[in-house]
Amino acid sequence: MTNARIAVVGIHGHGEKHVQHALELGTDGRRARLCAVVDPREPAEGHTAYGTRTPWFPTLGDLLSSPDPDVRPDVVVLCTPIPTHLPLAKAAMEAGMDVLLEKPTTASLAELTELVTISDRTGRLCQVGFQTFGSHALDAVAELVARGEIGEVIGYGAVGTWVRDAAYWARAPWAGRRRLDGRDVVDGVVTNPLAHAVATTLRIGGATRAEDVAWVDTDLYRANPIEADDTSSVRVTATDGTRYGFGLTLCAAERGTAHVLVLGTLGEIELQYEHDRLVLRTEKVTMDKTYGRTPLLEDLLDVRTARATGDTGRTLLCDVRDTGAFMRVLEAVRTGPDPRPVPADAVTWAGDGDTRRPVVQDVETWCEQVARTQRTFSELGAPWAR
Repeated sequence: MTNARIAVVGIHGHGEKHVQHALELGTDGRRARLCAVVDPREPAEGHTAYGTRTPWFPTLGDLLSSPDPDVRPDVVVLCTPIPTHLPLAKAAMEAGMDVLLEKPTTASLAELTELVTISDRTGRLCQVGFQTFGSHALDAVAELVARGEIGEVIGYGAVGTWVRDAAYWARAPWAGRRRLDGRDVVDGVVTNPLAHAVATTLRIGGATRAEDVAWVDTDLYRANPIEADDTSSVRVTATDGTRYGFGLTLCAAERGTAHVLVLGTLGEIELQYEHDRLVLRTEKVTMDKTYGRTPLLEDLLDVRTARATGDTGRTLLCDVRDTGAFMRVLEAVRTGPDPRPVPADAVTWAGDGDTRRPVVQDVETWCEQVARTQRTFSELGAPWAR
């Protein structure tokens, strides 16, 4: 299973990182090589694989129908618009290829069910790009909780206070949309830019499959002139009674560090998941440690190798089935009421032109309270949540 051939579909924007990673793997003992790139826009002239131009195809169908065996991939990385995830992953797996699919998994829970069925039927691997699932800090959190370092866990939360400007919402026709051309998109703060906060918190609390979630309460708002939500609170109640609170915004005064909270009777654990930094706080001890991370593409290659040698017990770090709990949240956002506009008197505007962006009054404080209490903005009495 050495020198696996990798094709990256969607090479502009975040896809550039996948291209670079595939190229780097090509220099690491020839573990893999980038065999093709796929995008409607042809790569710039300087887009080369260490001196050799990478074959380019405008569509995945063009790549799969190529008679050249040298460009036929073993692994397909999909970094494409949300509505394309299911059809492209389906085409790749039915053609005998394993898939690394960028988050969010699909545009609906029904599409996730179909994708899992395809993976079962074809026997192909499907890893989803929640990169935080590869963080070694997640095991450390589990160990601290198991040892009783913070006493009994009373709740989980996540805070994301980020900034996005007008250029972000103009980056693509589907940006900030709930639906486009009759198809679900669901491109809001909960389901795309801060999806890692939701999925990682659920994963830490042991909720991964769709059946692990009993109920989802959403409280969605928008300060930007978009369809989707940019400032939201969500409460998830698991089937075992565990509660999760998510306070998320793209309308903060300054970009904050997104973090997960594990709240206990004797203390708390904070995971700054962007940096794999774990902070333990109790009356007796404070610990601050940064951990490593296993890249999900490399994990996918390792699992492929294990299966080729007969080791069927090795599983993916973020198997498509383990995004079911997150997809229950996405489904609640998708089928719920349209986000309510934040009242104008609670919003100030910064910047001009492409850098113009809204700042929601005291949104950082309210997001933190949502995470710590597992109550929504409306329940907490945020003045603009009415």
